[in-house]
Amino acid sequence: MKRVLSYTIVSLLLVSSLAACGNNNTGTNNGGTTNTPADNTTGGNNAAGEIKGDITFLTNRTDMIDKQYKDYETKFEAKYPGVDLKFESIAGDYEKTEKIRISSGSFPDVVLLGPGIANSEYPKYFAPLDDIQFSGDIYFKDLKAFEGKMYGISSGGSTVGVVYNKKAFEKAGITAIPKTLDEFYAAAEKLKAAGIIPLASNFKDKWPLGAWTQDIPTIISGASDHQNKRAESDTPYTMDNAYGKSWSIIRDMYTKGLLEKDVNSTNWEQSKIDVAQGKFGMYVLGNWVINQVIDSGAKSEDVGFFPFPADNSGAAKAPLNPDWFYGVNKNGNVAAAKAFIKWMIEESGYDDFAGFIPTLKDKKPKLAQLTEFDTYKPKYIELVAPNSVATEINNKAQIDQDAVLQEFVLSKDPQKVLDKVNAAWAKARKTIVK
Repeated sequence: MKRVLSYTIVSLLLVSSLAACGNNNTGTNNGGTTNTPADNTTGGNNAAGEIKGDITFLTNRTDMIDKQYKDYETKFEAKYPGVDLKFESIAGDYEKTEKIRISSGSFPDVVLLGPGIANSEYPKYFAPLDDIQFSGDIYFKDLKAFEGKMYGISSGGSTVGVVYNKKAFEKAGITAIPKTLDEFYAAAEKLKAAGIIPLASNFKDKWPLGAWTQDIPTIISGASDHQNKRAESDTPYTMDNAYGKSWSIIRDMYTKGLLEKDVNSTNWEQSKIDVAQGKFGMYVLGNWVINQVIDSGAKSEDVGFFPFPADNSGAAKAPLNPDWFYGVNKNGNVAAAKAFIKWMIEESGYDDFAGFIPTLKDKKPKLAQLTEFDTYKPKYIELVAPNSVATEINNKAQIDQDAVLQEFVLSKDPQKVLDKVNAAWAKARKTIVK
């Protein structure tokens, strides 16, 4: 499973390719009213607002197909016997594949929304979700909004830090949790000396690198608007700003031999087993991966979580991010899709299964490692809404930040990598910013 947002993060297609299919969405009710809490919403092809018919959820959780999703299907259809719920999964780059599906003019009823589509594009493809009446207030309700309407609901929240195997730390003689970057490097060297691969980067899989393009820059800068601020400059990527500093940390880990032996042949699914068994010492990822490590064989008490020390200040900071957002195809079975989203947030238990911070603000997370994380008293930095201009420039320039980071890490001259991506950015920016 991937982070989003948070991480997370994508190979971006041109916004114009999406706009080309927007003209097909005519004569459709973009939502409607709710007479009872989310059980009688109107819109889309199910214009009467009845909760019946077929719906398909396009998910990135390939590991849940024919397992937890089978249980969800049974329980949801028991509540809504007129609905036939199906799950379809995408392995690999979810958002790239999803955007191709959207461009084709046909995509499933419920999809996951990441950062690659500008908020201004949502009305062309998705139904507003403001009429879903949840049992309480929710996090991140403004992040996928446009002109006062909400088009995405977070599937859960997360923070990013260091997920570690306590037995591996014990074997390496690490007796104190690193609170500075120098201490983090020192801990990694101890793991290496003990025959343990310090950090599972999942370099080849690429999408896990989103932590280094999105979240570590947030920690370094102390603000989550760095992606938006790129729109203000022709050179948003420099060695001495949050991106260069973040990317230099993982590059240093690579050059010092503190990542996998062959970063070009890493395997995400295997890495979870290796972290669980203590062959790898750490991940730099979100809390969502913790339950996956436990499910891969680790005892819960042997898995820990602490804030990533991105500098030597000793001050703990951490991003507060949404994961993927649920979105509803406005030409699909809107009423049943909205009922499904409400059920996923309030009744499915998915947030506990995934190790998320619940979307409902008054629901407390059950993950013990989040409790441990909070003992370090980090300053949480909540994600801000995306800037459509920055997204449009990124799309026009076709910049995949995670791929740029791969090139940066492996290059003998990382400055040339930054110069190349800045040139593409500046060229695109001239066509967007007048």
